[in-house]
Amino acid sequence: MRRTAFAALAAGLATVLTACGLTSGSPMVDTVRPGTIGKGRPLAGADFTVASKEFTEQLVLGAVLGIALEAAGAKVVDRTGIQGSFGARAAVQRGEADVSFEYTGTGWITYLGHTKPEPDPRKQWQKVHDEDLRNGLTWLAPADLNNTYALALNPANARKYGVHTLSDVAKLAKKDPGAVTLCVDGEFAVREDGLPGMERAYGMHVPASKIRKMDSGIVYTQVAKGACTFGEIFTTDGRVKALNLSVLRDDRHFFPNYNAAPQVSSATLKKYPAIRSILDPITRKLTNDVAQDLNGKVDVDGQDPHEVALDWLVKEGFVKR
Repeated sequence: MRRTAFAALAAGLATVLTACGLTSGSPMVDTVRPGTIGKGRPLAGADFTVASKEFTEQLVLGAVLGIALEAAGAKVVDRTGIQGSFGARAAVQRGEADVSFEYTGTGWITYLGHTKPEPDPRKQWQKVHDEDLRNGLTWLAPADLNNTYALALNPANARKYGVHTLSDVAKLAKKDPGAVTLCVDGEFAVREDGLPGMERAYGMHVPASKIRKMDSGIVYTQVAKGACTFGEIFTTDGRVKALNLSVLRDDRHFFPNYNAAPQVSSATLKKYPAIRSILDPITRKLTNDVAQDLNGKVDVDGQDPHEVALDWLVKEGFVKR
């Protein structure tokens, strides 16, 4: 997700429109053949550019897109790793790229300017899909992969406090205020779709003295060590599984849905409708569990995002080497 604050929309978009004269990308040169996708090479002779944002999950998903299109016969230019949310979207919207993976909540709140998210993931996708058609963008079917905020805790604290939901945390904060300490980054601490909104939604109050602010990457290790009882995490981060953290259920559906979906230039999709049948089976396989595994191979094991994407596509039978 790594969302850009809505308040930064105007400034961010202006920056992107001047800066997203994208630097030239590199051709993807994977030697891949069709597996369960791309049979008959329906994209032979086509040229595409794939884009992504700069963080791990986006680099992996961008590579997934490019390799899948290659297997279907297309030549692909890799422009993954664009700084910030607006850059990748603007690239597709301006015709400088053809496709990227985007998140429904980011589309709805950050790009389309809405403040109230739709609790139902499918309805959220449909609203973004319908509204973005007028921007020349078509959202293909969404994944279960939902890269949103959550609170997590380590196994010892999970056993000690027996909490499973954010409502359980709210009850614990009233019953035993000293038990609830939070590790959060500075942005989550002030965002309306972060800590302040969560406390209101759940009737929870955590005193400032019980909240420790730190870099978001450090939160994971601090929670794993028990330095804080609970920590803010992203649900698809590879460190959740690597550190054996327990993710608490957002039982009142406070946090927006950030389901990943391919965002395609409508003009490109009209010219090459086979893109949909190539990408849909892949998107259906993308879950939080899959994302944690793939992201963990990069962030924990130090593997290359492109190789991680290729290995997964081969393992799932989508493409062959």
